[in-house]
Amino acid sequence: MAFFTSNRPAASAADTVPFTGPLISLRNVEKSFDTAAGRSYVLRRISADIQPGEFISVMGPSGAGKSTLMSIIGMLDSAWTGEFYLLGQAVHAMQQKQRVALNKQHIGFVFQQYHLIDDLTVAENLDMPLSYRNFKKSEREAMVADTLDKFGMVAKKDLYPRQLSGGQQQLVGVARAIIASPKIILADEPTGNLHSSQGREIMELFTKLNEAGTTIIQVTHSEENAKYGKRIIELRDGWISGSEGQ
Repeated sequence: MAFFTSNRPAASAADTVPFTGPLISLRNVEKSFDTAAGRSYVLRRISADIQPGEFISVMGPSGAGKSTLMSIIGMLDSAWTGEFYLLGQAVHAMQQKQRVALNKQHIGFVFQQYHLIDDLTVAENLDMPLSYRNFKKSEREAMVADTLDKFGMVAKKDLYPRQLSGGQQQLVGVARAIIASPKIILADEPTGNLHSSQGREIMELFTKLNEAGTTIIQVTHSEENAKYGKRIIELRDGWISGSEGQ
């Protein structure tokens, strides 16, 4: 894999206006559900600020609430309470349609279980996030071709997810998340299905993207992968139990 130059188009005048507050701000965010024994909490009183350009590693044991927190930040989960601001916009006050639009504009998500679209080829899966944005068809085709080349997947562009190994599907998932150069990449165990050399390449790619200004939040059990981040947030039993780094 040969990484990496940005696919981001030239910035408009509106895009060049600097944003001075936290990129992400969470205040007393909670997620719970009712059980026969009473209310069970997945997240409790989560408050945190994430600045533009940070590289955050979220760690904690299984069941700590890490993936749930990522789903909330990615606006894939709407059943929570508290306040959530993205680029100063009150996500908690938005309708679902507005949240979806904000997600498509700013966020790339690497899912632990790939979440590729079974009926689309590799190339078509990569084209999906571009189809939500203001790119011409010729630009989209060029960006897909470029990404296929960088990830060494040109020969697999016409294959369907079921024809790929788990590691190959994970690479497609990473490529799909970054192809439109989002402001934020959310990565849930991004190297979990990759062999060690591929995993290092993906983490080095994230480092380069972060150095270019992309904010990255990864969930990981790997101490080695966590070290690529500049700050570690630890979750335990739904609470933030610690924070290390800048």
